[in-house]
Amino acid sequence: MKKRKTILICPLDWGLGHATRCVPIINNLISSGAHVIIAADKRPLAFLKKEFPDLSVVNFPGYDITYQNKGSLALRMLLILPKILHGIYYEHKLLNKIIEEYSIDIVISDNRFGLWNKKVKTIFITHQVLIKNPFNSVRIEKLFYTINKFFIKNFDECWIPDFEGDDNLSGDLSHKYKLPVKTFFIGPLSRFNGTISATTIEETDLLVILSGPEPQRSIFEELVLKELSSNELKAIVVRGIPEDNSNTGKHIGNLSIYPHLPTEILQQLILNSRLILCRSGYSTVMDLAVLGKKAILIPTPGQTEQEYLATYFVSKKYFYSIPQKAFNLDTVLLKSVDFNGVKFYNDYLTLKERIFYLLKE
Repeated sequence: MKKRKTILICPLDWGLGHATRCVPIINNLISSGAHVIIAADKRPLAFLKKEFPDLSVVNFPGYDITYQNKGSLALRMLLILPKILHGIYYEHKLLNKIIEEYSIDIVISDNRFGLWNKKVKTIFITHQVLIKNPFNSVRIEKLFYTINKFFIKNFDECWIPDFEGDDNLSGDLSHKYKLPVKTFFIGPLSRFNGTISATTIEETDLLVILSGPEPQRSIFEELVLKELSSNELKAIVVRGIPEDNSNTGKHIGNLSIYPHLPTEILQQLILNSRLILCRSGYSTVMDLAVLGKKAILIPTPGQTEQEYLATYFVSKKYFYSIPQKAFNLDTVLLKSVDFNGVKFYNDYLTLKERIFYLLKE
């Protein structure tokens, strides 16, 4: 009998987005008969263990990068560049041991550059073939693109979670420059399926979904809670802390606060909320597009990808956005009225096709 393929799937640890968008990939691998092992650490690992409690896990250290409270993110990224490069080198070496120990056949890396190996098939998932630079310099942009493509070329395939045509979510990030060989657009990835549950959840005026690396996640949380304390909106805040195992939320008047919610319950809350307030992280945007919800996007300060996406969606009239430093709840509620969101449907046919060929080879 043919041996069942063992797949190692490992998301980047900058926020939860890279882990959440791995959910449909893992589900499709399992339904195709693959043996899946999750490799992650800290918050992404806590999330995926809750989503897939029966799967084997490997504690795989991340880059452990934090954002600054204030000041130049570009300068900070230059200062920690040696740490990032060391992380890429270390994870590349560690992967060798894991492949041998767990008899890995295929590695799927979500934005982790070091997870390629010539002994097995390796896949790189990214929506950023082009990495935006904080200086708006074309020369630096092309340099970043060349370096990024150099790393991606080490992998056997590159999967982009978006559509190839003009109607897309990533804009310049995956559509401006020539793509690496063996690149496949697999459509937006979301852990949500849009199905309305029989469970009755009351309609909410505002749902706040917090995410992203510290300390900016906590800074934005404090800002939002301060604004909501003087507002009569019926609101729910999901803090994005899956490692907190408390099952009940905290309720203060019209405000409910939860550390984390299971996917099914969070989906119902999103569907039953008039408006979503969240970061402009790509995985969050894919969730919004799959569910067709209106939202206000507040990019993480200094994170060029989120700042670009926020501007891009405002220009497309999809979502209203404002910088965190200018955030005022009453103002954004008023100005977001003319932005109705966007609805994209992904049947996952391309993803299923890629998985079919991977498991067949």
